Amino acid sequence: MSEQFISEVVADEAPRHRNLFQQLWSDRMGRVGIIMTIVVLVAAIVGPVIWAFDSSAVGADASSILQGPSSAHWLGTDELGRDVFSQFLEGSRVSLLVGVMATLISTIIGAGIGISSGYFTGRLDTTLMAVTDFFLVVPALPLMIAMGAIFGQSLTIIIAIIGLLSWPRTARIIRSQTLTLRERKFVPRARSLGATNWRIIRTHIIPHVLPLMVANTILVVAGAILSEATLAFIGLGDPNRISWGSMLHFAFSSGAVGRGAWWYFMPPGIGILIIVLAFTLVGHAFDRINNPRLRDAA
Repeated sequence: MSEQFISEVVADEAPRHRNLFQQLWSDRMGRVGIIMTIVVLVAAIVGPVIWAFDSSAVGADASSILQGPSSAHWLGTDELGRDVFSQFLEGSRVSLLVGVMATLISTIIGAGIGISSGYFTGRLDTTLMAVTDFFLVVPALPLMIAMGAIFGQSLTIIIAIIGLLSWPRTARIIRSQTLTLRERKFVPRARSLGATNWRIIRTHIIPHVLPLMVANTILVVAGAILSEATLAFIGLGDPNRISWGSMLHFAFSSGAVGRGAWWYFMPPGIGILIIVLAFTLVGHAFDRINNPRLRDAA
């Protein structure tokens, strides 16, 4: 009887998120972001399978170096005579992989700290927020550069560095929502009926913060992709993997910009712009759907 009563109380308080895709699709910003994201995902997943990048395919003579687009090379060649189009497709896969995996790490840490801090409050809240504030005030990019230089340049380390330094904002947002939820009527009612703290968090708190968590996660992906591109551009990316950031790095270091080889440096730059914009549009649209104030303002 008590479990049924708690479920009925939570059902009355739970936010409505039916037909989420339809709501996102009906939002003009969300629709554009979804289309852009699908195009990039298809290119990243299918593209490298059809147009595989061969790092050993170095041009035999100088005539194949930094050549413009042609029927043989849709986006021309690089400073070693390799196909830029296949590099672009391979780079999209690596950039997305870093963005998604780093965001997953960031979200798990941020959500765990935010929920724990907001629900238990007291000394635990003070300690966790002190750690969060420390990471918030420390410039993230210089710290990423320092850690990348110390621990190495493998893709796994880059993902870990970005993920471990991108969680504070998520923790702050989730904490604020949790502080509000713990004062709602269903929490003390569930506690009075004997529900443990873990059960309240798992059954009542997490479902309510999940939409906010998803919206923030989508936005964090964009920031993670930018962080990877920045690290790779300054030479701290994985030297064994092609990403959009590393393409920009080699384009500038090889003098392609000075020689006007736009087909080498513009595609990765545009690719970064498109994927960051796509995730940003979807994230803001998702946030507007779940935030009544933003929805009414629109």
